[in-house]
Amino acid sequence: MVKVWIFLILHFLIISIPFSPVHSYTPKDPKSVEKWFDNLPVSKQKLTKLRFFYHDNVSGKNPSTVPVAQPNTSTFQSQTNFGQVEVIDGPLTVGPEPGSKIVGRAQGIYTFASLEEIGLLMSFNFVFTNGKFNGSTLSVLGHNPVFHKYREMPVVGGSGVFRLARGIATTRTVWFNATTVDAVAEYHVIVLHY
Repeated sequence: MVKVWIFLILHFLIISIPFSPVHSYTPKDPKSVEKWFDNLPVSKQKLTKLRFFYHDNVSGKNPSTVPVAQPNTSTFQSQTNFGQVEVIDGPLTVGPEPGSKIVGRAQGIYTFASLEEIGLLMSFNFVFTNGKFNGSTLSVLGHNPVFHKYREMPVVGGSGVFRLARGIATTRTVWFNATTVDAVAEYHVIVLHY
């Protein structure tokens, strides 16, 4: 009888404990997030500066950028690809070289949203997968006129270490191949967070 009770108690505990893989993206339980917010009034704001390189690989067998929507070209022609939507999942690296250490991914979408120049509406996350920011994200939403030397987009939020983040992401093109349309862009990100 005691063995049956022990079995039932262990069985109950095993079933009741939520299983999630040990992984950097596993969110904390709601109670810990709630406690974090309760401590927010006494928390100090932090300033973090980041520098990394985004590899926009459009060509090859494994592109990190793929078109998912295009305007009907039989009724509408545009020199700026106006209306085209692309999904991205490209590596973020320490240096501009293709074999440089990966620190995360840029994941999201961009839309060609300008009739006058190649200007993108960027809506994406920097998803950090390595180092002290592993499992944290920064969200960017803004205008990116890709052929301007200097571009600036707002950081509108974040998660993990970067909860309640706000700031600026500046970028410049380091390398661009006009034939394949592959590119490498350097990002400098400055964010305030708690």
